[in-house]
Amino acid sequence: MRFVATVNGRAETVEVTGLDGRYRLAIGEQVIDVDARRIADGLYSLLVDGVSHVADVSPGKRGARVDVGGATYQVEVEEHARHVIRTRGGAGATGGTQTITAPLPGKITHVAVAPGDRVERGDTVVVIEAMKMENEFTAAAAGVVTEVRVQPGQPVNPGDILVIIGVRL
Repeated sequence: MRFVATVNGRAETVEVTGLDGRYRLAIGEQVIDVDARRIADGLYSLLVDGVSHVADVSPGKRGARVDVGGATYQVEVEEHARHVIRTRGGAGATGGTQTITAPLPGKITHVAVAPGDRVERGDTVVVIEAMKMENEFTAAAAGVVTEVRVQPGQPVNPGDILVIIGVRL
């Protein structure tokens, strides 16, 4: 299965195969064999390419904090398809505005903003149900919502403009 792991702000595609605690991870050209076992709530024993580690994992609002080998990492993991939909869904800020567009056909299930609302980077703006998954679209930058062109229950097609945000520069 393919995932995108974001560690301390840097995203990498990871292909994971295996089961029952024994996995092979392909990260670019690098292949890593991992034996992972839960030893207590939030504690994991990892054997990574023959080297033993203990990871302390604390779930957070976005991802988890992972302490391993004296280092701390902020880790977020999501399915590759969901990451592609979220990041290629037109949530880009250019020329003082951010236009969020639908990346594929779906149905609006939730609109979290209205014109005039202030949003911060990462705030949920709209949710689309597509391919039997709910896909949350967030503000890529802080700003003020200038237009909301959709409402719950409305079908959308690829490229349809959902929300426009005036970006604070």
